Amino acid sequence: MAHLVLINCPDQPGLVYKVTGVMFRHGLDIVRNGEFVDHLANRFFMRSEVIGEFDAAAMLEELRQALPPTASIRITDNQPKNIVLMATKEHHCLSELLVRHEFGELNARVLGVISNHEVLGDLTSKFNLPFHYLPHAGRPREQHEAEVLAVLAQYKPDFVVLAKYMRILSPEFVGHYTNRLVNIHHSFLPAFVGASPYAQAFERGVKFIGASAHFVNEQLDQGPIIFQSVMPIDHTQSAAEMAQAGRDVEKITLARSLKLVFDEQVFVNGNKTVVFD
Repeated sequence: MAHLVLINCPDQPGLVYKVTGVMFRHGLDIVRNGEFVDHLANRFFMRSEVIGEFDAAAMLEELRQALPPTASIRITDNQPKNIVLMATKEHHCLSELLVRHEFGELNARVLGVISNHEVLGDLTSKFNLPFHYLPHAGRPREQHEAEVLAVLAQYKPDFVVLAKYMRILSPEFVGHYTNRLVNIHHSFLPAFVGASPYAQAFERGVKFIGASAHFVNEQLDQGPIIFQSVMPIDHTQSAAEMAQAGRDVEKITLARSLKLVFDEQVFVNGNKTVVFD
C-alpha cells in the first residue's frame, strides 16, 4: 500500500536531499514525487507517494529534526475522507457526487446531506443516505447556522461540500471548517451577479462559460481556488442551453476538485493553492 508524505515549510537549500535521505534510511521507495517552491512567500511544498514497511512515528521525528522548526509534516495512508454535502434546490452537483460516491470514485464517504429546502430529499433517499431538512425561512441566520452546525457536529466530517448551497455563510460558520469547506460557482462572478447570470451572459454574447471550485473563506467566493474549467459556446445557443452547459461544467469541476482534495493533492498557500496533479 502506498503512503503519502506531505510537507509544507519555509524554503531553504537542500530540503529535497534531506527528505529523500530520511526516506532512504527508512527503506522506502518513492513511486511518485512533486515539489514546488513559492519564492515570493519563501515556502516549500512536497508530496511524495512511497511504498515499504516503516515506523511512521520514527520517520516523522527524523523529518522534524531535518526540516525547519515550523514545518508542517503529515504521513498518511490516504484513507477515504468523511464528508457531508449541503445543497439547496439544484440537483446537478449533488446527483453527480452521489453517483460517484455510489461507485467508489470520490475517495470519500458521504455521511449525509443537509438542505434548507425539501426538494432534494427524494433524490438523497435513493442512495440510502440521511437527509436533514433545515429550513431557513423565518429564522435568524445565527439560529439557522447553529442548527446546521449541530447536525455537522454529529458527523464530525473531514470536509463539508457546498454542492450549490445557495446561502451566504457567516465568517463564524466558516471558521469552524477552515480549509475544509469547498464551494462551486460559475465563473461569471463577479462580472454577472444575481439570480440570472446566464441570461446576462447571453445578452453579452459570451464565448466561454466555466466554473471555479474553491475553499471558502470569510469572503465566501474569494477563497483559494482548487480547480477551474471552461466550455466554449457560441451565438447559436439560447440562454437556457447556456445554463444547461453551465450546470454540466459546474458538476464536473466540483467532482474533479474534490478528487484532488481527497487524494491529498492540494496544499493551501495563503489565498492560493498548490496542486500536485
